[in-house]
Amino acid sequence: MPTLKNRTIIITGASRGIGREMALRFAADGANIVIAAKSVDPHPKLPGTIHSVADEVRAAGGQALPYQLDVRNDTEVENMVSAAAETFGGIDAVINNAGAIKLVNSEMLPMKRFDLMYQINTRAVLSCAKAALPWLKKSDNAHILSLSPPLNMSPKWFENYGPYTVTKYGMSMLTIGMAAEYRRHGIAVNSLWPQTLISTAAIEFEGGGKAALEKGRKPAIMADAAWHILTTTEQQLSGEILIDEALLRERGVTDFEPYRFSEDPDKPLMNDLFVE
Repeated sequence: MPTLKNRTIIITGASRGIGREMALRFAADGANIVIAAKSVDPHPKLPGTIHSVADEVRAAGGQALPYQLDVRNDTEVENMVSAAAETFGGIDAVINNAGAIKLVNSEMLPMKRFDLMYQINTRAVLSCAKAALPWLKKSDNAHILSLSPPLNMSPKWFENYGPYTVTKYGMSMLTIGMAAEYRRHGIAVNSLWPQTLISTAAIEFEGGGKAALEKGRKPAIMADAAWHILTTTEQQLSGEILIDEALLRERGVTDFEPYRFSEDPDKPLMNDLFVE
């Protein structure tokens, strides 16, 4: 049975949502989790901090290093990677989960907001990869995984929120490039994206409100898909932009009802952005 026991995995944006769910899923295997996020103090609307997730990781069976991180700051990224390697003796995987979203068109989007999305979405992938690369080269099963979508160039994905689309597609293009570049080092690089909405605070506050939550799935489906990616060896999976449901079906999963957020089985699910 594949396992992530004793593997050291950095997850950005891991204080809540999909990142937290991944941390707990990997911790159940006995992994070492670096919870790298900005949230150190409780938020009135958004539960979860790096410290609360660290406690949950330890309770689930893993080791935890909570680390306050702004992924826009290269020095902080480098220091986080050094702390991770010093604490756990190496680094086996980096998951680029931190994200920023604003679904408005180019006319309405302030440039300051575009800079934020570009730095947190696209640029941070490169910053984290470069910082972790010396350690990933030493791992016998290294992975970089970014939460970014398939490259669908239909104008409908650009017309109403083109700036956001550009920053997410940039992550996927880096996946393609780094997979080819790092192949000789034995590092697998992939992207993962959900088939449906994932019911998190990001959806509630930026993607359609509470009503949208009822049309989505729990973050556990992304965590399970990521587990399958990280436990794949010998670079058998690299350079791919993967959809959670399709990957899980390939790996033998047939029942997706437990992932449903709504308790109403007749509630229709909504596809996520960039998924036909």
